[in-house]
Amino acid sequence: MKYVRFPLSLRNVEDLLSERGIDICHETVRLWWNRFGPMFATDIRRQRVNRRRGFRHWKWHLDEMYVRINGEMVYLWRAIDNEGEVLESYVTKTRDKAAALRFMRKALKRHGSPEVMTTDGLRSYKAAMSDLGCEHKQETGRYANNRAENSHLPFRRRERAMLRFRQMKSLQKFASVHASFHNHSNSEHHLVDRQTYKAHRSAALAEWQNLMA
Repeated sequence: MKYVRFPLSLRNVEDLLSERGIDICHETVRLWWNRFGPMFATDIRRQRVNRRRGFRHWKWHLDEMYVRINGEMVYLWRAIDNEGEVLESYVTKTRDKAAALRFMRKALKRHGSPEVMTTDGLRSYKAAMSDLGCEHKQETGRYANNRAENSHLPFRRRERAMLRFRQMKSLQKFASVHASFHNHSNSEHHLVDRQTYKAHRSAALAEWQNLMA
């Protein structure tokens, strides 16, 4: 959890655990997150999808970000809802209509259809929505997609701590795991009072302990 959630290196986590009397190698941390991270992320995602499916007045923000892999630029497509939850992450080599269509079909199949989908001016979104028959749900605007832009920041911090990625497969895997862990621990601290934040934090920790059990 510490390695995925916080912008820490493998050796940072090794040192933190050493202070708590746990003597392990940093490669053990790598093996742990590779083996158990997707399992926990899948459980978190399943519970949240079941709770949120069928929400009324659901609004999505769709955006793509550049990620460099061995000097080559790829695209990480992300769907964010109106509460800042990362719904879907999908990596492609292009950002054309075909890539947008695969990404949107994956998101719609898993989460259902929202009332509004806010995007930037990329024409691939409009073409993909036309094929899906939901072009009437598209919304664009100069600042309308700021929620998606701000949602990229935690992943960017994590990317810098990991000194970038080496393969598209590892990027896809980590992006999906990171999204679930971020959703689980994100308590919107800046929007609630201290007592409410502490209650949300305790509930998230209790749920996490149940998952590990």
